[in-house]
Amino acid sequence: MLKKVEKKYSAKKTPKAELKKWYELMTLGRLLDERAPNYLKQAVGWSYHAPYAGHDGIQLAIGQTFVRGEDHLFPYYRDMLTAVSAGVNAEEIILNGISKATDLASGGRHMSNHFAKPEWNIHNVSSCTGNHTLHAVGVARAMKRYKHKGVAISSQGESSVSEGYVYEAINGASVEKLPVVFVFQDNGYGISVPKRDQTANERVADNFTGFLNLTIIHCDGKDVFDSMSAMDEARKIAIEKSEPVIVHADCVRIGNHSNSDKHEWYRDDAEIAAAKAQDPYPRFRKELLDAKVFTEAELAAVDEAMKKEVLDAHTKAMKAPNPDPASIYDFLYAEAHVSTKYPQGTHNETSEPVKFIDSINGTLKAEFRHNPNTFIWGQDMANKEKGGIFNVSKGMQQEFGIDRVFNGPIAEDFILGTANGFSRFRDDIRVCVEGAEFADYFWPAMEQYIEMSHDYWRSNGAFSPNVVIRLASGGYIGGGLYHSQNLEGSLAAIPGIRIVVPAFADDAAGLLRTAFRSKGPTLFLEPKALYNSKSAMTPVPEDFEVPFGVARTRKEGKDLTVLTYGNTVHMCLEAANRLEAEGFNVEVIDLRSIVPLDVDSIVKSVKKTGRCLIVHEDKVFGGFGGELVGVVNEKAFEYLDAPVKRIGSTNTPVGFNRILEKAILPNTDRIYTGMLDLLKY
Repeated sequence: MLKKVEKKYSAKKTPKAELKKWYELMTLGRLLDERAPNYLKQAVGWSYHAPYAGHDGIQLAIGQTFVRGEDHLFPYYRDMLTAVSAGVNAEEIILNGISKATDLASGGRHMSNHFAKPEWNIHNVSSCTGNHTLHAVGVARAMKRYKHKGVAISSQGESSVSEGYVYEAINGASVEKLPVVFVFQDNGYGISVPKRDQTANERVADNFTGFLNLTIIHCDGKDVFDSMSAMDEARKIAIEKSEPVIVHADCVRIGNHSNSDKHEWYRDDAEIAAAKAQDPYPRFRKELLDAKVFTEAELAAVDEAMKKEVLDAHTKAMKAPNPDPASIYDFLYAEAHVSTKYPQGTHNETSEPVKFIDSINGTLKAEFRHNPNTFIWGQDMANKEKGGIFNVSKGMQQEFGIDRVFNGPIAEDFILGTANGFSRFRDDIRVCVEGAEFADYFWPAMEQYIEMSHDYWRSNGAFSPNVVIRLASGGYIGGGLYHSQNLEGSLAAIPGIRIVVPAFADDAAGLLRTAFRSKGPTLFLEPKALYNSKSAMTPVPEDFEVPFGVARTRKEGKDLTVLTYGNTVHMCLEAANRLEAEGFNVEVIDLRSIVPLDVDSIVKSVKKTGRCLIVHEDKVFGGFGGELVGVVNEKAFEYLDAPVKRIGSTNTPVGFNRILEKAILPNTDRIYTGMLDLLKY
């Protein structure tokens, strides 16, 4: 719904004190904006700067509309005045620009011009343009769930709206009726790409006119009073109706896209001159003088005061410490839960064996009872008796209600991105998502997965997404393409997210519980062929826990070490037992945890046996086994009596016909042959 907003602010209607504050902020922001390139010229820093000049009206309005303690603000890289208007001071802006250790946004870890103040819920966003719309929707969902009065504000350029996840965010917010304000700052360009190459509509906000439960407001982003009126109305609608609002602000880009751009290459002199002629800052100053609210002397005094403030901020910031190179591993992984009762993740339980699928279901329910601030969503998650594509979450919505257990759209980026945002609302929140119905369909969420992987590190420890990502992975079900894939070989190379792959019911329960009780993201891979497998059934102690990074020796041996995880653990045990009858003693180590990896247990076993075979379901080429080979060669090469060998899938997709699947995936016979070859080497 398009809404026309009456301009309720003007130089004559607005109190003088308020106008003075606005002028101070605009002057301070412009001084910082114009000073930023000098730091690069002096080799001090600020190697990325996107000037905001031409966006002054809307950015002042965003910051002034933001209510500290109630709202969450997600500014983008051009939002310097937005940050200043919201309360980030000049010293904090400069510390960010020159990447000092005391920079509030990231301690110098993230690109300059990415402003944040975590204690005020001004969030650190990434350089991946527009992706924070999903985080804003997620935190708005949490506001609604917890009946919190406030809004999430997402600010971005108009070209970022071309990204698919922006459409997912706005669609999801309208479906769920969430209190989020999306601000599009439209300056007509995506770096050098003109708007006509982005959208057929003159205004990109008009792409969303068919969405229900959504209000669209157009304003002049160069006009302070029009922008203030629009943002006031947007926040009011978002709170009162609990619905999303788009504020489309027409701006102008006066300078280059950034200090690495030359706009003269794609804009002619007349266009650049026209842009400068529309500069909002002198326009606002003139309005104040023409209305006789201020004298020239009064405004000149403000100018001098702001210059002094910037100079003082510069002096302090230049004395601030640089980041310590030794700190690069700090905040890579958030704090993991440590079990005191089960430090090695083993037990002596003798109760009735439980199915793999039932152990996960039971642990999910137990953790939801343990922590009332636990939530789960995904595709096919909760519809009457349905509980996920494999019914792993069966009965959860019936017990915990639709507020905690609910469906997401078929939009994997949205599922994961809103989990990131939702967990920002409170530190005790834990979100579990079925990231996709099958692991193979997870790839659309990769942008959000990568985002999540470095949130904790990038924010210098200020925020960790406390999210468990469950994925049904692997083959042996006759699923073929998109239903039989393994991801760990690709994903293990991305630091910041733990990856676990249980092979037995007890480990599934123990690792899942540890993931829920830890901070930070965990990828929980569930070999779906084991859901109802008898071989994966075990007794499961109540409140059982398995630590991250602790392998489990499934069979002791002295002649050969086998490193494995997931589905192939059972095949390795079958092959090892066959060889036992032939006089060979094979040690089978179930890694359980891929990231972190139990290097000590691997090295200890290889030192004992002198031989090592690595077995996993994923392809040998590019699979995680290559990393394991590297660990063994680096840490235990002198103890080897034979080359390290690998067994896994062929370097092909997985075929649907069972004959093809059998030819591609590893099996007990191939593993037996591989073991025997190494034993006789």
